[in-house]
Order: sequence, then C-alpha cells, then structure tokens
Amino acid sequence: MSQIHVRAALRQENRLLSWGIHFFLTAALTAAQPPGGYAPFALGCIAAAGPGAAGYAALAGGVAGAALFMEFAQALPFLAVGILIVTAASALRGPWMERHPKAPAAIAVGLFLTVEMLYVFQALSPLVRLGNCVTAAGLLGASAWLFRPVLESGAERAADGLVYMGSVLLLAAADLEVIGLSPCRGVLCVLLAWSAYGRGPSGGAALGLGVGLTADLCGGTAGVYTAAFGLAGLLCGSCYRRWRWCAALAFLGGIAAASLPGRNVGLVVETAAGMSVFLLLPGRVFGGKRVRRPSQEERDREAGQQWKIQLSRAAGALRDLYDSLGRGAPQPADENPAVVFDRAAEKVCRNCALCELCWQREYGGTFNALNDATPHLLNRGRALAKDFPTYFTSRCIHLQDLLSAIDAELSAFLLRKQYRRQLEETRRSARGQYAQLSELLTATAASLGAAVPASGTNNQTDCRIGAVLRPKEGESVCGDTLMSFQTEQGTWCLLLADGMGSGEAARKESALTCRLLRQFLEAGIAPDAALKTLNSAMALRGADTGSFTTIDLCVYDPRTSEASFYKFGAAPSYLKKGGTVRRITGGSLPAGLRGASAAPDITRTPLEPGAFAIMISDGAADPNEDDWLQTLLAAWTGDDPQALATQILTESARHEHMRDDCAVQILHRPVGAVPC
Repeated sequence: MSQIHVRAALRQENRLLSWGIHFFLTAALTAAQPPGGYAPFALGCIAAAGPGAAGYAALAGGVAGAALFMEFAQALPFLAVGILIVTAASALRGPWMERHPKAPAAIAVGLFLTVEMLYVFQALSPLVRLGNCVTAAGLLGASAWLFRPVLESGAERAADGLVYMGSVLLLAAADLEVIGLSPCRGVLCVLLAWSAYGRGPSGGAALGLGVGLTADLCGGTAGVYTAAFGLAGLLCGSCYRRWRWCAALAFLGGIAAASLPGRNVGLVVETAAGMSVFLLLPGRVFGGKRVRRPSQEERDREAGQQWKIQLSRAAGALRDLYDSLGRGAPQPADENPAVVFDRAAEKVCRNCALCELCWQREYGGTFNALNDATPHLLNRGRALAKDFPTYFTSRCIHLQDLLSAIDAELSAFLLRKQYRRQLEETRRSARGQYAQLSELLTATAASLGAAVPASGTNNQTDCRIGAVLRPKEGESVCGDTLMSFQTEQGTWCLLLADGMGSGEAARKESALTCRLLRQFLEAGIAPDAALKTLNSAMALRGADTGSFTTIDLCVYDPRTSEASFYKFGAAPSYLKKGGTVRRITGGSLPAGLRGASAAPDITRTPLEPGAFAIMISDGAADPNEDDWLQTLLAAWTGDDPQALATQILTESARHEHMRDDCAVQILHRPVGAVPC
C-alpha cells in the first residue's frame, strides 16, 4: 500500500508542477507585446494548453500577466479572448480535436479576430489598428501551433517549439539593459547559434528569419532583426559538422554585416558576448562528436530496411494463406429442396399400402403435386394440406403423418442451409482479414524505405541434415512432405507434414502446409503463433474440402543449443545421444480438425554435441509398435544423418510392409561443432 501511496503522491506532484508551468509561462509571455498592445503569445499558450486543468491554469496565468503588464483597456479584450478559447476547447474536446491538430490554433485565431474586430471598427485609425490586429493574429496562430507539442511533451516539432518559446521569452525581457546592453539578446544569440549549428543552412536560415521577424514585430524595428538573425542563421548553419569556432565567427559575421550599416553596435557587442558563451558550452550539449552521426543514421537506416524485409515476408505469407483458403475448395451448392420430400416419404410412404400406386403407377402426378407445393413450403416454413392438389390429398391415407414428416425434414433442411451460409460467411470474413492484414503489412513495409536484398544466411552451420521419402506401395508420389531451412537469425527449422490419404492429393495438401509454415517462420513469426494461425486457416479450409494434415516441426537454435518440437497430430520423434534414445510424443489432433483455440504440443530439450533429432511419419513406424526403431537408434554408431535415415527406411519396409507413405528427417549436431 505504501508504494501505491507514493506513486499517487508523485502523480499529484507532477500535475501541480505542470499546472504551475502553464501558469507562470503564460504570465511571462503576456509581457511580449507587438504594436497595438496585444499579447498573442500568451493567448497562443492558452490555446496550446487545451481543455481541463492545464487550460484553466494557463488562463489564470494570463489574468496575472494582464494585471502586471497590460492596461485595463488592453486587458479586457485579452481576457475575453482567453476565456472564449478555454470554453471552446472544453466544448470541442474529444476525438475530433485529436484528428485535427491544427484546429486549436485556427479556433483561437478566429475567436481573436471576432473580438478584436469590434475594437478595430471603433478606433480613430482603423487601418493602422487592422494591420496590428492581423499581425497579432498571425503570431497567435504560430504560437498555438508551435507551443502545443512542447506543453504536451510531444516529440514532433517539440524542438522547434522550445526554441521559439525561449526566443519569445527572451524578447519579452530584452528591454532590461545593463550599461546599455541587453543580456537577454545575448542569450538569444546563443540559443539561435546552437539551433542553427545543429540544423544546417536551410534550417538555420528559417529559424533566424522566424525569430527575427517576431522580434521586429514586437519591437517595431522595421526588419533589422529579421535581416540580422536570418543571415547569421544561414552562415552558422553552413558550418554544420565543422569546427564550432567557425560557426561562432560565421554567426557574429552575419550579425555584423546586417547591423553595422545601421550603426547598431550594441547588437554586435551582445552577439560577441553570446558567442563567447557559445564556445564555452560543453560538447554533450551538441549531442557528442559530430563525426559519429553518420554511423548512427546508417544503423537506423539498416534497421528500417531489416524491418521492411520482415514485414514484406509476413505480408507474403498472409497473402498465400489467403489464396490457399479459396484455392481447391469446391464452390458451395445449395441443397435441392426435393430432399425434404424424399426423406419424408422414406419414413411414411415406404410401409403404406398405396406406396406402389403413388410412387410407381402415378409417379408423375405425385411428382407434380410435391413440386407445386415446394414454393409454399419454403415461404411459410411448414406444410399445410391446402398446398397439395385435391387428387393427391384425397388419395393419401397417411396425410397428417406425411405433413408432420415434411415439417420435420423442412426444419432440418433450413437449419442446414443456415449453417452453410454462416460457415461460408465466416470463411469469407477470415479470408478478408488475412488479405487486409497482408495489405497493411505491405503498406507499412513500403513506408520504411526502398527495398534492399535480404542478408544471406550463415554458411557456417553446426548441424547436418538427412532426409528420405518413400511413397505407399502402388503410388507414384509420396503424400508426405519434408522441408529444412535456416532463418536469417541462424535458427534451423525442420518440417514434416503428412497429408490425409496418399497420392497426389495428399502431396498437394502437405506441400501447401509446409510452404505456408516456412513463409511464416522466415518472416520472423514465432513457431507457436505461426502454427495456431495455420491451424485456424486449415480448419476453415477443411470445412469445405474435408482434409487435414499432421504437422511436425523441429526448431533448433544454435545460440542456446536447444531443440523445440511442435506437434499437431504428428507421429513420435526421437532424440538419440550415444546409446540412449528419448521418445517425444504429443496428443493434439492434426491441423484443421479443431478451431482457432487449438495449440500444438511443445517439447523443449537441449541438443548436445553428437546428438540426433529424428522425425518420422506414422507410415515409417507404427507409434504403438516402434520397439524395433528404438533398438535400431540405440545401436547406431555412425555420424552420417543421411545414412541413418536410409537405414530407418530400409528397416521400415521390412516391418511396416510399405502400407503408407514414409518420411524420415534427421538433424545431427556433430561433436566439436562451433555454434553459428
């Protein structure tokens, strides 16, 4: 409980600190006033604070600042606009404001012009007042836009907002002078030089022009600061990634070139003092040595490219999974309503004395009677005697029993039709989700930059693979599929899939399963997540095709020397080390026989040097009678996995008599191998 109380107290302190920052910041910004007696920077801070307690704290700071720095005639419209801004922010708070980040600034400018225009039309010189009002409105919009990410601790535009806010605060106190010089302007030069040095020529020039224009509008200096700061920012930014003293001299030269023709010696002296401070700043203020930046950018670019490759592969796997759900599945056909009468007649008419008369000698009349009644049955949902012609109802001696049987079969028919419709809708929905997710991953990958070739896998491996296949007797192709590969992370993956039945149809199902699973694994998806996704898709596919597939996956990580076995209805696997054999089994059903909640059986075990991991299909050895296989593995003394796989297949033909497709795949970690 004490930790909870401490956290609550810290949260409360943080809230109080945030409100205090909003209060004092708005109060200080009230002192920065362009011609006309407006306070656009303080109003921009109120707009950026937004609704809630932060907005009220900023408004309270505006009230305090108005009392300190403004006359009553100026403070009255200022406070009216501030109250309207907070009220509008509270009324419009919600998702709409989040989707339109420029809305607070636009609303604040609109409210400001609405209120101030009333005073403009009443002024003695409305054109002069109108110009000052429009200028203040522009400064208000820029302040609200740039201050918002700073007050919300946002990463985007936060640096620009901090520099602009710091510049405005320094300009507000620029009139405080010592021996005719303004320390605040000197600090402002340090801030501008630091920002331009880290942004380059274009960024430095844009920043200098923006701050200079703000200074000229607030001080009425007719472009002096705009020219000086703009030129200084351009020259200082041109020294990006060079010696700092060069940047300081360039900034001072720009100020001097723009100020000395107008005999503004004070600004040059203030800049010289500021550049002395600029040169004394520690290196960490500039983010360390500049020569290290390109390598960090290259690392970030390489990481983005790797993410692009992984996302592209995941998108491809999902696209193939989407295609597999629609490929090979028969088109669903509606059940013929005639089955209702066939099944009802089977129950009622078979033992009727008039069965031969109705269904042989008068078959045509009976068929027409039932066919004419079908639309009425489907529309109403039950059978009535009036639905059938008189010659049929007068002849049938078990009419009520027949109507009851028709109602029961009709209900079952409609339920089956509803089930098929829901199943097809579920399958379409799943296919659509796979397609949408694939498109989303593709678009995300495209936004990460241009595609680059994938880095190749490590050729130095610490394991060897052996694999053999044999079809069932009488078949030309094997219904089992084997696959082995190494991911870019160095992980080995061995797949064994056993399709239902044998022959070409089974081979297609097992090959599709292995190919899809390989795409998921190479895309960096975890094996258990990949298997669950594949099982869900195969369950939908199996609802139409009636097929299923066993999946046996062995994942070996050389970094941890651990082998993981994942099984969906697969035959046992075996772990051999010397004369010791361990049997690894699972109890889950094959993939496609259960829904999305089904998970594979997972067994993790160390793979020591000299050990063999053996995967087989149920055709190679009966899971209930595999003593001969365990004896063979225990007695094997070789180190060639391919020779061991061939030996297992040879003995399998003698014990199992080739009654099913056979597949054997073995992973061997040699003694003394160096991990990847």
